[in-house]
Amino acid sequence: MSKIEKNKEENPAAYLFHEGTNYRTYDYLGCHREGEMNIFRVWAPHAEKVYVAGSFNNWNPREYEAEKLTQGGLWECRIAGLSEYDSYKFVLQARDGRLIYKADPYAVHAETRPGTASKVYDISGYAWGDQKWMDNRKNTLLYHKPVNIYELHAGSWRMYPDGQPFSYRKLAQELIPYIKEMGYTHIELMPLGEYPYDKSWGYQVTGYFAPTSRYGTPKDFMYFVDACHQQNIGVLLDWVPAHFPKDECGLYQFDGEPCYEYQDPRKGEHPHWGTMVFDYGRTEVRSFLISSACNWLENYHIDGLRVDAVASMLYLDYGRQDGEWLPNKDGGKENLEAIEFLRLLNKFVSENFEGAVMIAEESTAFPKVTAPVEYDGLGFTFKWNMGWMNDTIRYMQTDPFFRKGIHNNLTFSMTYAFSEHYVLPLSHDEVVHGKGSLINKMPGEYNQKFANLRAYISYMFAHPGKKLTFMGQEFAQFAEWNEEKELDWLLLDYEMHRKYHAFSKALNDFYRRTPAMWEWDTGWEGFDWISCDNADQNIISFLRRDMAGNEVVVVCNFSSLTLENYFIGVPRRGKYTEIFTTDDTRFGGSGIRNGEVYAKLKPMHGKDYSVSLTLPPFSAIYLYKKATAPKKQAVESKKGKKPVKEPMCQTTSIQPSSKKAIRKVDKGETAIKAVPDSPKAIAKKVEQKAAIQKVDRGNTVLQTVENPPRAIQKAPKKGKK
Repeated sequence: MSKIEKNKEENPAAYLFHEGTNYRTYDYLGCHREGEMNIFRVWAPHAEKVYVAGSFNNWNPREYEAEKLTQGGLWECRIAGLSEYDSYKFVLQARDGRLIYKADPYAVHAETRPGTASKVYDISGYAWGDQKWMDNRKNTLLYHKPVNIYELHAGSWRMYPDGQPFSYRKLAQELIPYIKEMGYTHIELMPLGEYPYDKSWGYQVTGYFAPTSRYGTPKDFMYFVDACHQQNIGVLLDWVPAHFPKDECGLYQFDGEPCYEYQDPRKGEHPHWGTMVFDYGRTEVRSFLISSACNWLENYHIDGLRVDAVASMLYLDYGRQDGEWLPNKDGGKENLEAIEFLRLLNKFVSENFEGAVMIAEESTAFPKVTAPVEYDGLGFTFKWNMGWMNDTIRYMQTDPFFRKGIHNNLTFSMTYAFSEHYVLPLSHDEVVHGKGSLINKMPGEYNQKFANLRAYISYMFAHPGKKLTFMGQEFAQFAEWNEEKELDWLLLDYEMHRKYHAFSKALNDFYRRTPAMWEWDTGWEGFDWISCDNADQNIISFLRRDMAGNEVVVVCNFSSLTLENYFIGVPRRGKYTEIFTTDDTRFGGSGIRNGEVYAKLKPMHGKDYSVSLTLPPFSAIYLYKKATAPKKQAVESKKGKKPVKEPMCQTTSIQPSSKKAIRKVDKGETAIKAVPDSPKAIAKKVEQKAAIQKVDRGNTVLQTVENPPRAIQKAPKKGKK
């Protein structure tokens, strides 16, 4: 038997770790209790010697020496008589003789800053009560479900009067009823892996397996997630495999030399962030990172990870000038090792955590981010649509008189809306670093700012794609977000903020109970332009459709004018009912209503019929049209005639390339009829259009276009990272 085969047989966990395929390394490395002994294991390939020191031996650096287990640099130390919450660090003797004190990379608990030591802690034994949620999650396809995410920073959502943040358990007590009342489907927590620097907001991680102790213990965090699930609230978590800080206690030059990072600084350091880049080609680093992702999904029942700064992982020249980066083996700028790592990560998650989602914060035109790995994609479930966010915010910041000059900022996103599975984000990044709050981006005087924001958010909720908004946006906080203090809840004492809060709640409720707004987010079957080119009047109108054929007509007026007797084309005759308007007096509007309007046989915008509307300034309105009921027809049967239902033409073909008109002359008038399709026929098309959709492992995945949206690659400001 070869030495390799012997190692594989005698110590499979270590063998697979070095091979890069142990994705539950946390069960082996770190600190684990076995009987009366605590076993410490660490990877330090360049260390001459390794020790464990802590509060249990007055931090004597050489009392407990570790044994080297493998040539690849795994070390083990056994210590008896330790207690839970004892603090410890590894002491590594570098090849130059230095003693380096490091926190345990696999620690599950840590001291609260400014302390940086790891803590002895056993995460086993928590009694979960969310089995129903976890079982349902396995059978839930989020592509065809409402997803409305509330992003928050756990430490500054609410605070105690003395300025201390809520604990995980207090947060569960206060946040969950609020999320339920407001109607969000998920929360997304900014990074909670242990981090020393408050102003990094958790994006400079030192503990990839430990929920930050700022808010309590690991089991307190389990309680929080469990409580969310029992109230049918999904929990997403920001996760940061793109870089790590240079803190002395952390991963940086862990054993005195580059270990987790690339050796060459042209690959191993982000110059604009002052942080280090993981060596994605190193097998032990792959085991470490994928195990970290698995830890959150398995041990803490997290429903998905939003992977931060994916663009910085994909490109070797990200944030670097000419001469500051190394091309790949083919001479290109793509980081082939990072690409392979992301595919391994997403494939493992999809195969082992049914219903869990992986979301990419990816700001470039890199192709096939949400295509499956076996189709040469990265394998993410969703991607943040940064192009939509940048374009539409620029439009909304512009004075209404000049908006006609950038009208395409509203409409351009639909040229690529189905190239990936998108989340539309209005995240924390848009309300920091001098960018101002969302409402302060709106032009006009006080009331106009609110009206603009209501119209913008209503347009966002009608646009294809899942939704994400940052805390405070639901009541139009005027100040930029500050992680050192809680949100300005006192604004709810003011009428317009209170009414905007009511608007947010009503819109969330409408979104959740209206399948046309989310059921067909993945293709043209659920979307049809009515008018996208009325730049002079700052108006767009479109239609959303659910799988039963029910329709919501959306009309957005981003001008300062009230427009009366404004006609738009609609596909069917009969009654259209205004079921939501941002101009409702409950929300701070003027109260202009359309009520019920009836379509007339007056072709417009390529439709057979049209309706006349009154459009309030800075507004969005939704009109509802129920699917046509199928007619009953008598058919022969063995027992005689029996009426049965047959599907009627309820919708029309809506793929732009297939809109061929059939002209029909009737009593001297020419009517344009769209080629009809029944809902069943459309559903069949969805299954057959492999170029658009396909089902793989229970997930619907889009095959992306070769030329997705224009690149908007831009390095984030240093303050965040």
